[in-house]
Amino acid sequence: MTTVTNPNAVLDRLAGWQQQLRAQFPIIANNPELAYLDSAATSQKPQAVLDAVTDYLTTANANAARGSYPWATATTAHIESARQRVRTALGDTGSDSGVEFVDGTSAGLRAVAGWLADLLVDGDEIIVPFGDHEANLRPWLDLRDDLSRRGIRVTVLPMPVDPASGDYDHRALPSLISERTRFIAVTHVHHVFGADMNVHRVRAAAGPEVLICMDAAQSVGHRPVSVAELDVDFLVFSGHKMLALPGVGAVWARNRRGPRFAVRGWTGTPNTAGIISLTSAFDWLDAAGPADIGAWTSALSARLTGGLTGLEGVRVLGCQNSLAAAAPVQRRESIVTFRHARVRSDDLGFVLADEGIMVRADNHCQAGRRSEDHAVRVSVHIYNIPEEIDRVLEVVRRCEGTAS
Repeated sequence: MTTVTNPNAVLDRLAGWQQQLRAQFPIIANNPELAYLDSAATSQKPQAVLDAVTDYLTTANANAARGSYPWATATTAHIESARQRVRTALGDTGSDSGVEFVDGTSAGLRAVAGWLADLLVDGDEIIVPFGDHEANLRPWLDLRDDLSRRGIRVTVLPMPVDPASGDYDHRALPSLISERTRFIAVTHVHHVFGADMNVHRVRAAAGPEVLICMDAAQSVGHRPVSVAELDVDFLVFSGHKMLALPGVGAVWARNRRGPRFAVRGWTGTPNTAGIISLTSAFDWLDAAGPADIGAWTSALSARLTGGLTGLEGVRVLGCQNSLAAAAPVQRRESIVTFRHARVRSDDLGFVLADEGIMVRADNHCQAGRRSEDHAVRVSVHIYNIPEEIDRVLEVVRRCEGTAS
């Protein structure tokens, strides 16, 4: 969790450093009049990542594990070294863990569900989040239904949530754990509320034997993430949300509980350019400093929540105890989502777009949400600046004056 009690001080301290990094994103530098605030959907790419992909495609492009000539063997070596690069980036010091490359978080979670299908037997139970991204709910419900058609009954229980904080309720969780509990799915940082979901408490509540799979799509590349500190069995993330290309992601597997993880079926040709971009993005992030990136984006989020809470009719979603900019508990990592009591969220999204401010205004693929639950989501990364946050606040203030 990133705690920011004085966001302006953080922004002032890191301003020069951030300006140097911001200049390394061509799409940002070439469009200074626009404010891209939708990084939870996909991130922009630094020049170093683009150069790494171009260099590979123009010097050694070949199919991995399909030939013995130099380009093919170099490509194979790139992919194998990329597995170790992911382990290093995640602080993995184990000897049995593995990394499998997939198309992204959704594909990775489904790959884990496919692996889990061979472990579950009639009467087993799993616990999954019903209020997180659909990608971390549908695979487990589909798994239950697929097994049911084979005569294997698996019970799916909703992860309990503390209504006050929005956290997983680690105090209520033990009452759901039984001798038949085999698996728990969790999210590291919530894609709507921007909250660190305190996954470390889930292991303590669940006990040592239950498998835990973590969706890290909104944390990897946004802040330090260490599997040495998080006793989860699977960590799944997407490249396109962490400064790499779309169409690539990874499943990290601890391989301590249950059989060794492997993607089921024939996987075919890997997304080699995507994997190259992934390793380059990790290199760029490590050089920039994940802790400072987390501090910068959390400070921007605190600046926005502080400004929004002073506006009549605006409600910021998530934990209400962390809204003030100087709150002792500031839990919005890089995402702030809000609604206006008198202005439809989709209308506000169009107004912001007309001002050159790109945000997302819909239900954000949150499980259980309907069209009337739409909200405006502002999500930042290292290339965003305080002036862009202030532009959002100014537009919302003007809407205050025109709302009827």
